[in-house]
Amino acid sequence: MAKDLYELLGVHRNATEADLKKSYRKLAHQYHPDKNPGDKASEEKFKEISHAYEVLSDPEKRVYYDQYGVAPGTQGAGPGGFGAGAGMGDIFGDIFGEFFGGGGRGRTRAVAGEDLRYNLTISFADAASGTSTKIRVPRWERCEACDGSGAKTKDSIGTCANCRGTGQIRMQQGFFSITRTCSRCGGEGKVITDPCTVCRGRKRVERERTLSVKIPGGVETGNTIRLSGEGELGEYGGPPGDLYIYLTVEEHPLFRREGQDIVLDIPISFSQAALGTELEVPTLNGTEKLKVPAGTQPGHTFRLRGKGFPHLRGAGSGDQLCRVLVEVPTKLTSKQKELLKEFDCLSKEDCTPLTKGFFDKVKEIFGDKAAK
Repeated sequence: MAKDLYELLGVHRNATEADLKKSYRKLAHQYHPDKNPGDKASEEKFKEISHAYEVLSDPEKRVYYDQYGVAPGTQGAGPGGFGAGAGMGDIFGDIFGEFFGGGGRGRTRAVAGEDLRYNLTISFADAASGTSTKIRVPRWERCEACDGSGAKTKDSIGTCANCRGTGQIRMQQGFFSITRTCSRCGGEGKVITDPCTVCRGRKRVERERTLSVKIPGGVETGNTIRLSGEGELGEYGGPPGDLYIYLTVEEHPLFRREGQDIVLDIPISFSQAALGTELEVPTLNGTEKLKVPAGTQPGHTFRLRGKGFPHLRGAGSGDQLCRVLVEVPTKLTSKQKELLKEFDCLSKEDCTPLTKGFFDKVKEIFGDKAAK
């Protein structure tokens, strides 16, 4: 049995030209005689993969190989007989198709259209509240000038002389009968004698469509929205593909997101933290009053209920977390320094419980000297 050329190159049967070239270069480098001097097995392997690439990299030779199972010029290949590479499963599959009215493997079937991808960037606020927008998507659509026939007029479509309108070519060798798709008409049984001037016989044209997209509140970067049937046009009556919209959410200059919560860092002065204050803090829906009690410590977080992102799959929303950052002044006047020194002298230990607790633990562990 002849070795399968696809297996020799280590690729699938639907491999692209780039896939073939990449795999061949890798294997050729591995088995090249210059890298394996005197190794007959490597030399034979190099010849095999070179032959496989020579056949599969040529579009016409590849079509012939896919149809008959052997490379062009191989003894026994083609309509006159079965090539050495023709699998028995293919043979019997075609025979059973003939017996039971399946029409063989070559009959044209509906092919679904390709899915499309669209990358959409939205603002932080729109991600939280939800929005509607319009996008312009280029895609292939049925040619309206010829109604998707590819012909200039109805009279410009004739019966394929190669398959006599059946869309298939039957090859017979004794008891066996094999049916293949007609290469001239692609299995349609008809050929275009005078193509449409708009689509030039391709049956479709490229157009840019404007589509409306509704984005729910609560989305985040990486989420996708699927628009069913808005992808590429299907072939032979197949359904169109879908359009997948991949979302990217812009960063906000003030807010950041943690799950369904929104985090906001609020700088306040030492005196505000010590004496307490009331602030107007921003949210995505305006401002809210926030009461900061006296003695608030740096890093303390206040929670504004329901001011975060809504849950995509459920009721309710997250919260806005307002984290206090106590700002230490970097430039002081002489008067300010004097007052701070006076304050430090007047401060009692119960005014700074964290400091007292820290040094009490140091004293307990290391003794009186370490605490000084």
